[in-house]
Amino acid sequence: MHIGFLGLGNMGGPMAHNLLKAGHQLYVFDVSATAVAGLTAAGAQEATSAGAIAKAGVEVIITMLPAATHVREVYLGDDGLLANVQPGVLLIDSSTIDPMSAREVAAAAAKNGNPMIDAPVSGGTVGAAAGTLTFMVGGSEADFQKAQPILAAMGKNIVHCGDCGNGQVAKVANNMLLGISMIGAAEAMSLGVALGMDAKVLAGVINSSSGRCWSSEIYNPFPGVVENSPAARGYSGGFGTDLMLKDLGLASEAAKQVRQPVILGALAQQLYQAFSMQGNGMLDFSAIIKLYRQEN
Repeated sequence: MHIGFLGLGNMGGPMAHNLLKAGHQLYVFDVSATAVAGLTAAGAQEATSAGAIAKAGVEVIITMLPAATHVREVYLGDDGLLANVQPGVLLIDSSTIDPMSAREVAAAAAKNGNPMIDAPVSGGTVGAAAGTLTFMVGGSEADFQKAQPILAAMGKNIVHCGDCGNGQVAKVANNMLLGISMIGAAEAMSLGVALGMDAKVLAGVINSSSGRCWSSEIYNPFPGVVENSPAARGYSGGFGTDLMLKDLGLASEAAKQVRQPVILGALAQQLYQAFSMQGNGMLDFSAIIKLYRQEN
């Protein structure tokens, strides 16, 4: 299949490589010449702009962009995708943005004659490279079925969440809970160790009791508890604090629009904001435990 791919960063680059490995023909664009070179060396064809990709005769276009402003620019700009793409081409946006923006762009695509789904991902850079991402998909059943074989080349779990925008709803709700639960795990582990308990023993008790959660079992924030976790390598790699802060901000803004209280989500956002302002934005989000252990 002929596929256009825009956004070849830490997530988009590996995703595009997996599409090439699956035998698809790719036309790629990114503002980074280095990122583009990495894909063209693997067999992709370079496009000079978003509009050029839309004119390349592709059957599907995938975008993986940093924020809603970039998504609007790429899709709705004067030389963007919708100004140049042929009707009927399937559009897939895997960026993480607010649900309302996703629905706005999807509505514009529909008026242009293009089916569109929002398909944000979970699984991080490791999952992107391994092709084991989870895709949370918003859009019609027909469009979901059409996109599924393409997404399967990049992910292991592909979940239809409902209408346009619901993929983003699932993503921001999940990541808000993840941010909250990581803070809870950090507090509990820090308290137990401060009171004299061995960290591994405490984690074992929690993970065989009612406090068990992903943040305590798989991604425990206390150093030395889980091998190969970010905590075991100085909180490098993984899912950055600033990325978690971005997602908590998206959840907070979306909640305001529907007047839905997110009390713990807002508190988590403030804690990650403070942590980032201390110069920790590039550390994995599990490093939030440093706030409780008074570490630099």
